[in-house]
Amino acid sequence: MPRYIDESAERYVRAVGPDHDETHAAMAAFADEHDFPIIGPVAGGVLRSYAAARRAERVFEFGSGFGYSAYWLLQGMADDGEIVLTELDAEELEKGEEFLADAGEADRATFERGDALEIAQEYDGPFDVVLIDHQKSRYADAFELIREKLAPGGVVIADNVLYGGHDYHDSLAYVEGDGELPDDENARGIVRYLETVRSADGFQTSVIPVGSGLAVTVRA
Repeated sequence: MPRYIDESAERYVRAVGPDHDETHAAMAAFADEHDFPIIGPVAGGVLRSYAAARRAERVFEFGSGFGYSAYWLLQGMADDGEIVLTELDAEELEKGEEFLADAGEADRATFERGDALEIAQEYDGPFDVVLIDHQKSRYADAFELIREKLAPGGVVIADNVLYGGHDYHDSLAYVEGDGELPDDENARGIVRYLETVRSADGFQTSVIPVGSGLAVTVRA
């Protein structure tokens, strides 16, 4: 877990946070073996909580990997809720289908291979929860595409807004109004995303410093 608070507080948060079940433990082991980044149980628990608070029936993911985040969302969704996973990598998507099938959840998931932005255009709303976790340079585009498909009170969650291919320290002076934006595509993508959602009429955004940083945007 990247550090925003002191080490003992991080340990406390992990200790009192949610645990992996058997499926998530297998997914985490697979991620370790293949050096694949996942949000982890603390941030995963946040996803589950928002899905549960919304009693989410429809969820869309921009970038799903092998389904680690999707499985957290499914655990909080309504019993008849459905989630759309998108992934460019066929092997990752197939592995996600395998994991969710083993957990008895594959029948509530649609597995779409291809460009997430193109796939999202093919779906009508409303969505209760949307997770954005693909190329940082396209986060803002994903929000603009999905914002009118979000249900009233619906939630857009963006991962990696503090870390993950960039470091928020490099953008700190800029967002505080006393510096230039670094010449880094990922950093620029994240800052552009945060500027977009914070200025969007009818939406409210907060950043939660768990995992690699989650930006939570709620439609009023």
